[in-house]
Amino acid sequence: MKKNRAFLKWAGGKYPLLDDIQKHLPPGECLVEPFVGAGSVFLNTDYSRYILADINIDLISLYTIVKERTDEYVQEARKLFTPETNDPVLYYQFRQEFNQSTDLFRRAVLFLYLNRHGYNGLCRYNLRGEFNVPFGRYKRPYFPENELYHFAQKAQNAQFFCESYADSMARAKQDSVVYCDPPYAPLSATANFTAYHTNSFNMEQQAHLAQIAEGLVNQQIPVLISNHDTALTREWYHLATERHVVKVRRSISSNGGTRKKVDELLALYRP
Repeated sequence: MKKNRAFLKWAGGKYPLLDDIQKHLPPGECLVEPFVGAGSVFLNTDYSRYILADINIDLISLYTIVKERTDEYVQEARKLFTPETNDPVLYYQFRQEFNQSTDLFRRAVLFLYLNRHGYNGLCRYNLRGEFNVPFGRYKRPYFPENELYHFAQKAQNAQFFCESYADSMARAKQDSVVYCDPPYAPLSATANFTAYHTNSFNMEQQAHLAQIAEGLVNQQIPVLISNHDTALTREWYHLATERHVVKVRRSISSNGGTRKKVDELLALYRP
């Protein structure tokens, strides 16, 4: 079956893992995603309803605008995908405009431009909350018009929330299934991962997420969590009903230019 791609590029996105995630996601009426990211799981599953959340206000605002003002959004965003705009000087001007703008629609248009023209699909902010990803130097950044329309159509059955994982997981009811894709756990105690948002996701939160999953399964709500397969994640998810190692062998850059290969762990809490 043909997979649907997200309209955003997303470091650590779940598109390569979709077959495994689909295989282990239990049936239900509503899928709750506390870390929606680019939305690959949302776009490639068939639940009646979706609750999609993230702490990144720019992301949730973008999704809401694409859902509610699709044609207007596509028309405006397309204007920034020309040979002339694929230029480092303009990129940094648009990045500065994005960081200074308070207009939600304009920010949403610029967010897609920055995502597709910036380095490696990264979404990164400094401690002042300013987007700081450098120019990506792509020959011809792709304008994802079909993907935008597909997202907007599917989003009619979705609610978007900018909130913490604990708050969105609290929305899960008896007919819900929860899929969690938290920021990756570090590969070692000394690994220094750049925060995805200004609020980094620490070890206590990783462990807390597992505790919430344990609580939900006691309420007959299944939870699937994906993360690196490490000694720490196995410890956090030791009460999961099933643990599956997925041979993705994701390459992770580390110090000294070497690249480690890391398997993915899918931990399923099933009632």
